[in-house]
Amino acid sequence: MKTWFITGASRGFGALVTQLALQQGDAVVATARNPQQIIDRFGEHPNLLAVALDVTDEVQARAAADVAIAKFGGIDVLLNNAGFGLMGAVEEASAAEVEAVYRTNVFGLLNVTRSVLPHMRKVRSGRILNISSIGGYRGAAGFGVYSSTKFAVEGLSEALQAELEPLGIHVTVVEPGYFRTDFLDATSLSVSPTIIEDYAATAGRVRNVATGLNHNQPGDPVRLAQVLIDFADTPNPPVRLPLGSDTVVAIEAKHASDAAILGKWREVSVSTDFPAEPANPAA
Repeated sequence: MKTWFITGASRGFGALVTQLALQQGDAVVATARNPQQIIDRFGEHPNLLAVALDVTDEVQARAAADVAIAKFGGIDVLLNNAGFGLMGAVEEASAAEVEAVYRTNVFGLLNVTRSVLPHMRKVRSGRILNISSIGGYRGAAGFGVYSSTKFAVEGLSEALQAELEPLGIHVTVVEPGYFRTDFLDATSLSVSPTIIEDYAATAGRVRNVATGLNHNQPGDPVRLAQVLIDFADTPNPPVRLPLGSDTVVAIEAKHASDAAILGKWREVSVSTDFPAEPANPAA
């Protein structure tokens, strides 16, 4: 039996993973700002501990980790799932909107991870799954600020993997594409109220497309949740796990685009090094 610690467990991927983990006999510390929503969804269960957690509160994150350890004796898998989106052109986003999405998506993830890591390091074991997005691999008009938070998650995850693998702890950043969850609903996606007409063909177009895509996304969230359940037992897990056919296509296109940039600008890129020292014929 494994013990999962899941943030944002009241809905979306977090709730689905909670359900599947309980079904296979694992223990779950399911956290949310309002833990009653978790109890209402899953009822009373001997392997379920619903805990109040606002990930932006570092003191509360530490307390939640301590409660989890006291209840189940350890944390085997940390699923950093809590987060929300922000749609709008970069210029359209206010400072308050930018700060809010960073507090949850980046600083919140750091609060929880730093709270759980001492327990994992003590036993030299554990898995950390950080939910990113295809937006964490390539930026897109209309999601620039949100993508920047997920780029941060990607960088943190790569560094954590390098730091923690020697200690027996594995880190993987999960990169979903568009999945049929409530992510494009108002409960998960903040839309900047400022609209600048100059961005109508770029960020403005994305606003319209997102409305039509809501609940018509190609990805099956139940299948994604099952992949994560199975992945928790995978030996030598990769640092990145792309999920969704749209994610695969986007990554392949990004690779091709970057390869073209290197092909065209390679000479300029390498020209910035100090010149090589001439060989000393007397040596």
